[in-house]
Amino acid sequence: MMAVSSFAAHAETVTVATVNNNDMVIMQRLSDAFEKSHPDINLEWVVLEENVLRQRLTTDIATHGGQFDVMTIGTYEAPIWAERGWLTPLTDLPADYKPDDLLKPVIDGLSYEDKPYALPFYAESSMMYYRKDLFDKAGIEMTEQPTWDEVHDWAAKLNDPDHDVAGICLRGKPGWGENMAFVTTLVNTYGGRWFDMDWKPEIDSKAWHEAINFYVDLLKNYGPAGASSNGFNENLALFSRGNCAMWVDATSAAGKLYNPKESKVADKLGFAPAPVAATPKGSHWLWSWALAIPSSSDAKDAAREFITWATSQDYIKMVGEKEGWTSVPPGTRESTYANEKYQEAAPFADFVLDAIREADPTDATLKPVPYTGVQIVGIPEFQAIGTQVGQMIAAALTGEMSVDQALSSAQRATQRTMERAGYIK
Repeated sequence: MMAVSSFAAHAETVTVATVNNNDMVIMQRLSDAFEKSHPDINLEWVVLEENVLRQRLTTDIATHGGQFDVMTIGTYEAPIWAERGWLTPLTDLPADYKPDDLLKPVIDGLSYEDKPYALPFYAESSMMYYRKDLFDKAGIEMTEQPTWDEVHDWAAKLNDPDHDVAGICLRGKPGWGENMAFVTTLVNTYGGRWFDMDWKPEIDSKAWHEAINFYVDLLKNYGPAGASSNGFNENLALFSRGNCAMWVDATSAAGKLYNPKESKVADKLGFAPAPVAATPKGSHWLWSWALAIPSSSDAKDAAREFITWATSQDYIKMVGEKEGWTSVPPGTRESTYANEKYQEAAPFADFVLDAIREADPTDATLKPVPYTGVQIVGIPEFQAIGTQVGQMIAAALTGEMSVDQALSSAQRATQRTMERAGYIK
């Protein structure tokens, strides 16, 4: 016993910061298998709500705090933080990791100067979920490519507050990666953009006004109560309980919604492309939740061992066998979509793969833009800008200010930020 205790005392601790999404909760639960095969590594977990996680990680990495050895970051942070020297490059991956199996659009989004700085744990685009039973009852037929005008009409027919069913659920919780992830795709498809080619904000434009007025009207009239507090996880819970007739959000929710152990509507679920308005451009996003090693970590080798384990083919297989194939982390590997067991369990598999491949961060707006990104703007300042604008959009949703006031304030605040940062001369 003394030898074992002594060995355990010398185990290297890897502190993993991650988001409280379903796939990451499974990762934490199954990590006992990693610790058994790596007795010299001890994992400590910090699991946080999305907005809180982002604040904690940004503060820690910008100040070289060194609190974390593995950070759960996304397509937005990876190239920006890599350029600043804040992340450890993940090159020379072992052959048995099969890096060529990773979906190219996903790993490209996590790279800087052709080097990966994070490995994808799961990836997603966006799609529309709907209750086929409620559509049939209302005599509504889903179209091949739904429009937002159609969605508005359907929401009006399907809204049934007496039976605790909202016509539609959408993100309302403020945050650059919460409400603004959805709102930006809505603005895109209405023909809007964040900035013109001279980096001047266009938040007070006609397209933004049309999109946000539509969004506020739709959620106020046909959304669930307290919509301004609902992000991805809250809406996932609502839809899986049967409280939403429609939901437009991440493709990563499909596995949970199709799992009868997790979802009351698994046998009633339909799916369709994200709706469009004036243009199909930028109507569905591209995002990856990925694992990275901060430069400030003092356990880089051990962290790398964990990251390559958690994003491997073997891990995906383990999740499929232990949790069910609808629960495997989606959107990262070609082999997942070639797996017959996954194809059989996940009727949405090919649809999701196509959506991820078709999302183009370099061509997501009707008019040209100086930035890269579908639901994000790939500049360091966007985290602060998106969060601030998201708070103003949420205030319009709650009625604290009008849409005109919200967009006017957002325009002025963003203009000041861009001038201070030197984008606008």
